[in-house]
Amino acid sequence: MRKQKEEKAQKTKTVKAAKTAKKTVKKVEVKIETPIVADDKQKIIEEFAQKPGDTGSPEVQVALLTQKINRLTSHLDENKKDDHSRRGLLKVIAKRRRILNYLLKVDAKRYKVLTQKLGLKK
Repeated sequence: MRKQKEEKAQKTKTVKAAKTAKKTVKKVEVKIETPIVADDKQKIIEEFAQKPGDTGSPEVQVALLTQKINRLTSHLDENKKDDHSRRGLLKVIAKRRRILNYLLKVDAKRYKVLTQKLGLKK
């Protein structure tokens, strides 16, 4: 009797192993979002810099944030339920808005030139 139970248990294990072996692995295509490429970033810095070596001026910061916003927007077009990225996008937009408000307060002429160059409204 005991031997029969052991044989039955062994058969069950074999059947389960066969079933799991038959399962196929689904291929998942993953797109890896790359951050701003160094070359692109360098081009933006050169284009918007006020003087050589300038990386912290409001113009450069806004231009880099605008590129990041565009990249996140295209990501969210494909991944509508990605709420974590959506929150990040809103934070970046708010940061850009604060820098633009600062620039408007300090120098309205530079603000106007920058918004026209980047194609921003307001």
